[in-house]
Amino acid sequence: MQITTEAGADTGAMGGGASRDAEFTEWLAVRQPALLRTAYLLAGDRHAAEDLLQTSLAKLYLSWDRVRDREAVDAYARRIMVNENTSLWRRPWRRREHVSDDVPEPPPWTDRYDDGSDGVLWELVQSLPRRARAVVVLRYYEQLTEAETAEVLGISVGTVKSQCSRALATLRARVPAAIDPTIQEDER
Repeated sequence: MQITTEAGADTGAMGGGASRDAEFTEWLAVRQPALLRTAYLLAGDRHAAEDLLQTSLAKLYLSWDRVRDREAVDAYARRIMVNENTSLWRRPWRRREHVSDDVPEPPPWTDRYDDGSDGVLWELVQSLPRRARAVVVLRYYEQLTEAETAEVLGISVGTVKSQCSRALATLRARVPAAIDPTIQEDER
C-alpha cells in the first residue's frame, strides 16, 4: 500500500512537471524572438547573445514555479538577462587577451525587422557603457517606462533618467551627418 501511495505521489509530481514544461514551452515559443533581440542589443554580438539568452532561460526555467505573477515573466526574464550580462563581463577570463594570427570577419547579422538603415545607429548604441546601453535598450527598444526600467535594473528612477539623458547626449554628439535628422539633405 505504501508503494502505491509513493507511486501515486510520483505520478502527481510528474504531472505537475509536465504542466510546468508545457507552460514554459508555450511562453518560450511566443517570446523567444523578442528576447533574442534584447540579448543581442545587450551583448552586441550574435553568439554572445545566444549564450546570454540560453543561460538566462535556463535560470528562468529553474525558478519557473516561483514566478507567481505570470504577467511579470517578461520583466523577470529581462532582469535575468541584464544581471547575467553584467556578471559575464565582470569575470576575469573575459579580460584576458587571446592572440590569433587571423581575425575572423563574420557576416553582419541584422534583425529581420531591420532593413539595414539602422545599423549605424545600433553601432553607436554598442559604443555606450554597459549600464547606459541597458537603459537605452530597455527604454527605447523594449519601450519600458522609466519605473519599469528602474525595476528591471534594480536602480532608482532618477538614475534611469540621468543615465538615459547622458546616453542620449553621447549618441547625439557621435551621430554621423549621414543619419543626423537635424541636418538638412542639402547640407550633407
